[in-house]
Amino acid sequence: MTATADAEAAANELTPLADYLGSVLRRLRALPPLDLDLTQAYGNVLAEDVVAPHSFPAFDQAAVDGYAARWEDISGGSRGPGYVPAPSGMPGGRSIRLNVVGDLGAASWRPVRLTPGACFSVAAGAPLPIGADVVVPVEWTDQGMAAVEIFRAPKRGYGLRRAGEELVAGTLLARAGAYVSPALVAVFAATGIGHVVVRPSPRVVIVATGDELVDVGRGSQPGQVVDTNSHALTAAAAEAGALAYRVGICDDDPEALRGLLEDQTLRADLIITTGGTGTGPGDMVRRILSRRDGGRAGPVTFTEVALYPGTALGFGTVGAEEVPVVCLPGEPGAALIGFEVLARPAIQLLAGAEPVFRPSVRAHLLETVSSPVGLREFRPAHVAERRGGGYTVQPMAGGPFTLSGLAEANGLLVLGERVTTAAAGSTVDVLLLDRRR
Repeated sequence: MTATADAEAAANELTPLADYLGSVLRRLRALPPLDLDLTQAYGNVLAEDVVAPHSFPAFDQAAVDGYAARWEDISGGSRGPGYVPAPSGMPGGRSIRLNVVGDLGAASWRPVRLTPGACFSVAAGAPLPIGADVVVPVEWTDQGMAAVEIFRAPKRGYGLRRAGEELVAGTLLARAGAYVSPALVAVFAATGIGHVVVRPSPRVVIVATGDELVDVGRGSQPGQVVDTNSHALTAAAAEAGALAYRVGICDDDPEALRGLLEDQTLRADLIITTGGTGTGPGDMVRRILSRRDGGRAGPVTFTEVALYPGTALGFGTVGAEEVPVVCLPGEPGAALIGFEVLARPAIQLLAGAEPVFRPSVRAHLLETVSSPVGLREFRPAHVAERRGGGYTVQPMAGGPFTLSGLAEANGLLVLGERVTTAAAGSTVDVLLLDRRR
């Protein structure tokens, strides 16, 4: 057999990524809902639809600082008792003078009524007097206190907001599955909602494994590797909306690993390990977690997936609480790609978010790239919008294993299992990364 045929035969023994993801996500369920105070709800996902109990605005109110009046008293066709000649140069050659019979602020609550030829001085947000159908901005007047001269007449309805103009009681404000954003918090509060039912943010624990690992703050020496993954994956989990906890480095000690995972099941909704997923002599995670431990742990199933980089992934449960665990490779680029492909959708599903996958676009490829046969490759790339519509995508130098490329990328170029070469000018799929810069 040729080398290409050997590679194809080996790839045929791998589990297709779509099949693997489907089997994992079907085993997960969204976390039980919680009724949270509005101040605590930001960043969570709604567990049920939210309907406005009250209208917004709740009452007729002034939208600007000015004078609340009857439009018929100031309209251009009227020469009622308030008519006076305008100062030289004023539009229309005339002005209107109205008696100011009171002041209304945002805290005013007693109902008042307008009479012909009169007006109220009002602040933005103040309730409108009965009969008012226009608010004249202060800039269009002489800003009088006992009487005001109006030099410009606005259209009827100017400068005011009617009750329910923006939202009527019974309006659907947000559907289950929507993220609670700051603006949504404002909408809820404005319509009288003080608490909402949400899915809690998943508590995600990240563990790096390996005797070779040393903590950050030093350079690597022969036989030592700085722990990049636990820091990066903790940040990635937080970006995905989780409450992320880094527990540091665990040596390749079976009892230490078992004990650490057992302890973390008390605080975790999901555990992510990195390292030890292969079949080499030092791959302790796979050897330990793939066994049953007195019925308490496992089994965690390790699968060779048609994914590049990082074919070896693990998923299962640990502890009596059957906390789900995702096991990612130890190579930093493969760990971050594995997180995007497997761990992030798991976090989104636990949080009740919809959809669980990153958005994707079709883009015009700017550079010819090759890809391993039989594997679905995720390659860091830079995506840009084209003039006239559509997108272009430029693969980052170095491929998926280059951390600097991952740091600069705002997308992941996806090359399917049957793609060995994607030519410049072809159209490809790209996952969009939400990089907050």
